Amino acid sequence: MNSTITFEPIAVIHSGYKEKFGIPRQPGLASSMRATIELLPPYNSADAVRGLEQCSHIWLLFIFSACVGKGWSPLVRPPRLGGNEKLGVLASRSPFRPNPVGLSPVKLDGIRIEETSVFIDVSGADLLDQTPIIDIKPYLPYADIIGDASFELASQIETLDLPVTYSLPASIALEQHSARLKQPLQQQIEEVLLCDPRPAYHKNNPQQREYGIRLHDLNIRWTISDAEVQVSDISIDQS
Repeated sequence: MNSTITFEPIAVIHSGYKEKFGIPRQPGLASSMRATIELLPPYNSADAVRGLEQCSHIWLLFIFSACVGKGWSPLVRPPRLGGNEKLGVLASRSPFRPNPVGLSPVKLDGIRIEETSVFIDVSGADLLDQTPIIDIKPYLPYADIIGDASFELASQIETLDLPVTYSLPASIALEQHSARLKQPLQQQIEEVLLCDPRPAYHKNNPQQREYGIRLHDLNIRWTISDAEVQVSDISIDQS
């Protein structure tokens, strides 16, 4: 048996997530985030996606490209467990895996055939911009939904139950950039921030810090207190 298997990307995703920090840790938590999958030659054939438009959702198999070459460990510290408790890597969704392969279900919004290009528009993806896709499969409700499935360590979605407020400059910028990008930017920002992307070791630290995430071509600056999440600045990313 050949112990080496080589995968070739069949597509790449164009996403509003420009860095790992800030990406929700599971798909679907930021359902308003739109992305486009571009099939790569020789897979950019209309025949390859024939019938896919009948799906409401699809599975994306992808490579954690930002983690390739960074190694793996049999034990990891999942953020959900506070970053202190160790868990077996195969009992986690850590991107630092023996093979850096990810799996996400996303909502299929449409398929576009443009001359020699094939684009698949999706929403709810938790993938970094330019992530290579190695396969796409239809989501089958009768087979993929397991009603009595359970995992005691992650039994429900964990998000912050706090209002999101905006400084006056951030509020003005929000309106301007929403119109420019033609995106539901406020909903996207709030869905992402309420997933609480802070490092686990910061969450119980009483010292308030300012954080930044890159979303689309923007740098979003924000803080979290016991009372609110406040967006202090929204500006064009200069990095």
